[in-house]
Amino acid sequence: MPHGTFSIMDVKGDSDIEHMSSISGFRHELWPLDEIDPNNAKFPCCLVWTPLPVVSWLAPFIGQVGICREDGTILYFAGSGFVNIDDFAFGPVARCLQLDRNQCCLPPNLAGHTCKHGYMHTKYGTAVTWDDALHSSMRHFEHRTYNLFTCNSHSLVANCLNRLCYRGSMGWNMINVAALILFKGHWIDWKSVIRSFLPFTVVICLGVVLVGWPFLIGLFSFSFLLIGWFLRGTYCSKNLLEF
Repeated sequence: MPHGTFSIMDVKGDSDIEHMSSISGFRHELWPLDEIDPNNAKFPCCLVWTPLPVVSWLAPFIGQVGICREDGTILYFAGSGFVNIDDFAFGPVARCLQLDRNQCCLPPNLAGHTCKHGYMHTKYGTAVTWDDALHSSMRHFEHRTYNLFTCNSHSLVANCLNRLCYRGSMGWNMINVAALILFKGHWIDWKSVIRSFLPFTVVICLGVVLVGWPFLIGLFSFSFLLIGWFLRGTYCSKNLLEF
């Protein structure tokens, strides 16, 4: 090729290099995470769960749920207008599930969406990093009223996952967040299993001894009613539960 001329391939090559450099710079934000450290309550990019006093004694599938920053710090919706940081009030983490940041949509600009939702995701609230999404959800829940039945710790986690468009979905809610941590989560140790189910077992034994089999019927009816409430509020009455 004569000196001083260039081809389309040269332009394309320079463009590709610049594009790859931009992508590499963005992906560099996904730095390696530290190891999960239960002793110091550090769970990088994890969902965490612990049983609640009294409530979990009657329905062991119910508990406090939190989501963790990249440095492992736990965040959870603890009360009206209050998101607690690095302090799981009802005891140490019993179950955890580390999420994959590569399954999140973290667009560097409006044209950088990797999810199918595009404009809807932008309108809902996108984030450029994992921690950015958590911070935005924290600010959002600083103005929410806590209610165990309509707006609880699961709501904050669902809001975060929707901002991240985790697994390409913006349909995260109390039900599928609870299912994700309960069915996919891992127990921290055998002590966590005992701490989660021993009170429930004691309640059942005492109930059967003192009241008889009607106690079990009442207890399971309570559980079914509770599940029915959240299913109805999530899938039938869209404005009943908050995320």
